[in-house]
Amino acid sequence: MKKKYVVVGTGGRAEFFYGAIARDFKDTAILAAFCDINHTRMNYANSLLQKRYDHPPVAVYPTAAFKNMIEEEKPDIVIVTSVDRTHHAYIIQALELGCDVITEKPMTIDEEKCQEILDAVQRTNRSVRVTFNYRYAPHNTKMKELIESGIIGDIYSVHFEWALDTRHGADYFRRWHRDKNNSGGLLVHKSTHHFDLVHYWLNTEPDVVYANGGLRFYGKENAESRGETTFYQRGTGSEAAKEDPFALQLDQHPHLKAMYLDAEHEDGYQRDQSVFSDGISIEDTLGVLVTYKNKAILTYSLNAYLPWEGFIVSFNGSKGRIEMRIREQSYINSGGAKTEEGAIAEKSITVMPMFAPPYDVDIEEGAGGHGGGDPLLLHDLFGEPLGVRDERSASHIDGALSILTGIAGNQSLRTGQAVNVDELVSFKR
Repeated sequence: MKKKYVVVGTGGRAEFFYGAIARDFKDTAILAAFCDINHTRMNYANSLLQKRYDHPPVAVYPTAAFKNMIEEEKPDIVIVTSVDRTHHAYIIQALELGCDVITEKPMTIDEEKCQEILDAVQRTNRSVRVTFNYRYAPHNTKMKELIESGIIGDIYSVHFEWALDTRHGADYFRRWHRDKNNSGGLLVHKSTHHFDLVHYWLNTEPDVVYANGGLRFYGKENAESRGETTFYQRGTGSEAAKEDPFALQLDQHPHLKAMYLDAEHEDGYQRDQSVFSDGISIEDTLGVLVTYKNKAILTYSLNAYLPWEGFIVSFNGSKGRIEMRIREQSYINSGGAKTEEGAIAEKSITVMPMFAPPYDVDIEEGAGGHGGGDPLLLHDLFGEPLGVRDERSASHIDGALSILTGIAGNQSLRTGQAVNVDELVSFKR
């Protein structure tokens, strides 16, 4: 029996879901409606449905009519791809109106909203799934297999370095993500992927978190300290921005122009703000120390202005060490094909036994975005059920544990103190 879906939030991430339903999962899924604060953006999403996917337009509802949409369309599942700070509102309403939920990461941005979601799941007995596509990437699945095989014994420590480059990393400082009240900062919005991978790999939960960092590269004050004297508010239409490699010109990207520039008159949202302007409240340089309940420790760093994109992660165990190095192709969110997002340029996994020569491990070549994880995630979400739960499928508990690591990190940044994760929320596993 087909399941019916509605999508809340029709910005850059939404097409990943509604496009897949329209193109690949017509036999198992029905797309019924869009809901957004911006009618122009919803109309553009409908035009993409028709032109790219040969799918008829769906009903559109303003966000104020969310409840009406649920009552009239009667969806089985609500897909939430709105601004991060609004996720909890739609998740909770959907659950209370009898729907299950698929939400883009992060599940929400702070401990209060997280607690509200956890309580709503328990109260309604409905399900929330968080779309951690990196779990499905073949190289990350292979790492899980190696660790569980015991090839390096018990894991005592992990060092995880994530690099965001001057295209993808800079993009967080042009958009709504630059306001921590919207995104929770990169420790929540972006690092939720990485913390979730550690939980998934080690099958453990965070215990104590300490973090340090700040805004070191982006922002007007930092640019001034490096001798910059020319500034602008936004890239599009600015003479000062024409020679700036950090500037985004929306009118030179038809997709971004239609989705954002042409929709500005409704909500005033500017997608192309200068990364060297005032008003940025998120960090671009971060270091985190996490102690897990199995006594393993994680040293983690995130930098958003580097000349390469990807990550290096090392596991140190009682019988040796494993190193994984992944270089991803650079991209701007919604600035190209979805398959370009997180696409792999180079990859390697090396096992270093304690008393034997090191050797490289073969990694399956995955097709599609995020190292081949995207198609596998989409099939798990919308395809024919296999009868057993895919262990890579992430629940609201997984979603909570990942964001709580980042939320604890944010609290540590504010206070200078280590934070006990269990003190942030309470919930049943």
